Amino acid sequence: MSHNELRVRPISSTEHSAFLATAQDVSFLQRPEWAQVKGGWRGESLGWFESDTLVGVALVLHRHAPVIKKTLAYIPDGPVIDFTTYDPQGVLSILASYLKNRGAFQLRLGPGLAMRTWGAAAVRKAFGKEELASLADLETVSVNEEAHKLNEALGDLGFTKQDVGLDFAAGQPEYVARVALQDAEGNQLDTEQVMASYSSSTRNETRKSLKSELKVEIGDTQDMARFHALYNHTAERQEFTGRPLSYFEKMHTVLNAAVPGSCTLYIASHEGVDLASAIVLRSSNLAWYLYGASSSEQRKLFAPKALMHHMISDSTEAGCRYLDQGGVSATLDSAHHLAGLTKFKTNTGCDIVQTNGEWDLALNKPLAWAFEKYMNWRQK
Repeated sequence: MSHNELRVRPISSTEHSAFLATAQDVSFLQRPEWAQVKGGWRGESLGWFESDTLVGVALVLHRHAPVIKKTLAYIPDGPVIDFTTYDPQGVLSILASYLKNRGAFQLRLGPGLAMRTWGAAAVRKAFGKEELASLADLETVSVNEEAHKLNEALGDLGFTKQDVGLDFAAGQPEYVARVALQDAEGNQLDTEQVMASYSSSTRNETRKSLKSELKVEIGDTQDMARFHALYNHTAERQEFTGRPLSYFEKMHTVLNAAVPGSCTLYIASHEGVDLASAIVLRSSNLAWYLYGASSSEQRKLFAPKALMHHMISDSTEAGCRYLDQGGVSATLDSAHHLAGLTKFKTNTGCDIVQTNGEWDLALNKPLAWAFEKYMNWRQK
């Protein structure tokens, strides 16, 4: 379909949400309410129209560059449009023109489609084998040709793909860990079938946690302080800088006000002492284990494993295709500093999925070049 048959324009958050309510495989990062959670960015809802019919949407996050009154336009896990029906070059060309005419100097987007998938068990077994340096050396269980075609279209349009190597970068990770909650035919799995993908040790620890006297509950916004106490403890133990309590309270309030039940706080405790907590987001038929925290006490009760079981059970009941557990490295080198993260996540049944990655298009080349230099300077 020619891009002349489509037009793009701003839409209301109500129109945006109504379109998403009819769609599948929608990331929470493309919901209009996410702009309220994401501090430092201005959200804009855009829609693609064929005649008068809305056929695609995007949440565009704008960040102002220092000094100049221009913005970096960012579309994480989007746009939400059927690229098998609508030509990617047409869809993205009119998007780029719209944003450039309204003061964006650069467009960054990550379509978020699954390109290649490696099975959890195969990845677990591959670590440490000399002939397997990265996931690219390992046989896949599935390949999505449409996602590859989209990447080819992005390259043809002049987008450049961010090269993150074997580490993480700002934005959404290219490689993610996902527990499958449906089989290849789309049939929902039960918790026993999901647990079959765990390593034997993780499966045994999960069963022990379910036989213990742990109390698992769903918390309200006011309980977010309990999560945050464990989160701060985890941040200190793992030496990372955490987010403030207000961020998590806002997330829980805003997301659940827009879609009740879309942000769930889980807390596991024993005899009145909180041992683990987690935040799960759900959008359309997908789920994300977004944040987790745990105490250093009572480790043999395996509280995080009990929470994982409840997350999977609830997400399965909600009809979700998978539970995403966040980014991993593509390395299969056991000595790499991120190898342990991949091992841990594949032990909990996560397949490893390569997505499209994130791509940049300079809409104003001098300003895009200057912004890149500035960001490189900031990171030193």
